[in-house]
Amino acid sequence: MPGGVCGYDDGVRAAVSAEYGTPDVVRVEEVPVPSPRAGQVLVKVHLSTVNRTDCGYRAAHPFFIRAFTGWRRPKVTILGTEFAGVVAAVGSGVSRFDVGDRVFGYNESGFGAHAEYLTVDQEGPVAVIPEGVRDEHAAASTEASHYALAIIRKGGIEPGQDVLVYGASGGIGSAAVQLLKALDVNVTAVCGPEAVSLMRQIGADQVIDRTAEDFTQGSDRYDCIIDAVGKSSFSTCRSVLRRDGSYLTTDLGHGWQNVPLQLITKLGRGRRVMMPTPPRFDKALIEEFQELLRSGEFRPVLDDRRFDLEQIVAAYEYVESEQKTGNVLLRVAPTDHDQ
Repeated sequence: MPGGVCGYDDGVRAAVSAEYGTPDVVRVEEVPVPSPRAGQVLVKVHLSTVNRTDCGYRAAHPFFIRAFTGWRRPKVTILGTEFAGVVAAVGSGVSRFDVGDRVFGYNESGFGAHAEYLTVDQEGPVAVIPEGVRDEHAAASTEASHYALAIIRKGGIEPGQDVLVYGASGGIGSAAVQLLKALDVNVTAVCGPEAVSLMRQIGADQVIDRTAEDFTQGSDRYDCIIDAVGKSSFSTCRSVLRRDGSYLTTDLGHGWQNVPLQLITKLGRGRRVMMPTPPRFDKALIEEFQELLRSGEFRPVLDDRRFDLEQIVAAYEYVESEQKTGNVLLRVAPTDHDQ
């Protein structure tokens, strides 16, 4: 693409990983500016995140993911699913967006958000950022939250039920708390002591400090338990689930136990294990999150630590240290108000 469009003649910065492995396989390099094809928009990325999806694809963990990403080497070398930025150029036939529009989206099909520019289809999961919503909140509003939404919907959670969220201060957990409250569910959040106040701020009805109290030894019973971090198990939670309750998780569990448990408990009556898979992220889903942001019913929780693109290795290491709160932002080309 000519330098006059984007301001770069030779290339732009991107975090590139040409092999699977630990965070240090990622390097910041110069890559060509992508050109939007017909029906595509070119986005100048201000902000992205480093999240569980990025970590999984970078490390090829679990191993079977290589069947989709490349057995020996990754087919996609620039990761990054979530983004917020500005439309820099449009391809022919684009009618939904104009140059200069503030946009956000999710791009697991092609990744590429860990670069200064990426192209996305105008009919895909990309939308205009609602007025009054900061880029940083838009950038972190899709990955963890669509896992949380899948758990809530496929788990059949209904208004008025009692739901416990274990690992409530993480990206999925904090999104689940807010989305459950928007559904008028009674939410108990389990988290570390440093996040107790935060959980109350985002709407949890009860908060349990996991270092001070073991919820599995309490007298309360729940319609559903959401394990948002894969640190619990069906066996330990079974006693505090109601007879027709569900243990919901996105994690395979120790020894991949949740895979057979999901099948076994489905055949019988009573308590069930469910591993809801997220729906295809499409235009309708991004517009749903656009409305949640517009209404204020959902604001993704952001970790205090922010990383620049050149610090991508440190960002991965921090995310995988399991010390983060909510979502970890990656500043690719931040605007003044998001620095």
